Amino acid sequence: QVQLVESGGGLVQAGGSLRLSCAASGRTFFTYAMAWFRQAPGKEREFVATIKWSGGGTDYAESVKGRFTISRDNTKNTVYLQMNRLKPEDTAVYYCAAKEMASAFSNEYDYWGQGTQVTVSS
Repeated sequence: QVQLVESGGGLVQAGGSLRLSCAASGRTFFTYAMAWFRQAPGKEREFVATIKWSGGGTDYAESVKGRFTISRDNTKNTVYLQMNRLKPEDTAVYYCAAKEMASAFSNEYDYWGQGTQVTVSS
């Protein structure tokens, strides 16, 4: 029902910046919130940031708070993740996720993108 496509990943030196985009298509009018997760090799997928589609309220993981900013463009059905002062520890595959209204009171997300690689060199 909803398709998510991430873009903007790449290789950047420590201290640099990168901006990720996630375009949503399909039945997007049921979207309650969108989020970014990441997974490094050999590690569990972890939460990065989330934003409510209506109102724009945000939440961040402590590890990225103050460095990353999540935002959305309702007209374009797109969510962004501005990443500043990147660290080697930020290296991971970053995934975009969407939550429908029916899952508003759940920690689960309903749709996931294929991911985009972010590599931070030291």
